[in-house]
Amino acid sequence: MSQAAVNQKSEMKYGERAIAEGELITFPNPRPGRKYEINITLPEFTCKCPFSGYPDFATIYLTYSPDQTVVELKALKLYINSYRDRYISHEEAVNQILDDFVAACNPLEVKVKGDFTPRGNVHTVIEVQHSQTQVSS
Repeated sequence: MSQAAVNQKSEMKYGERAIAEGELITFPNPRPGRKYEINITLPEFTCKCPFSGYPDFATIYLTYSPDQTVVELKALKLYINSYRDRYISHEEAVNQILDDFVAACNPLEVKVKGDFTPRGNVHTVIEVQHSQTQVSS
């Protein structure tokens, strides 16, 4: 790591450091073998348009049925906040959230929905899903 990067990291606020160092953490499912749903709403998602640089805002809805592990909510909050300064399309953001979530906790089923705030009179909703029974192509 360069000295400039070290200085910048040391100048980061504690919340910025937590977001930069954050990763999706899981813990054992307290009821493995029982199918149930966990619904999470993340109403303060933000990223940047890769074309204009304008901020994009969304509510992310995450619904999943855990298998062996459950995602830790504070870790999920920090992970979602890591998108704040990323230049990423709506479509890629929602798909990447799904990919990272599946990699972290391998749920039986998961659906991620990104409901983006209208900008320029355009309202976008992206939904993606995954289940352990899906065959990858």
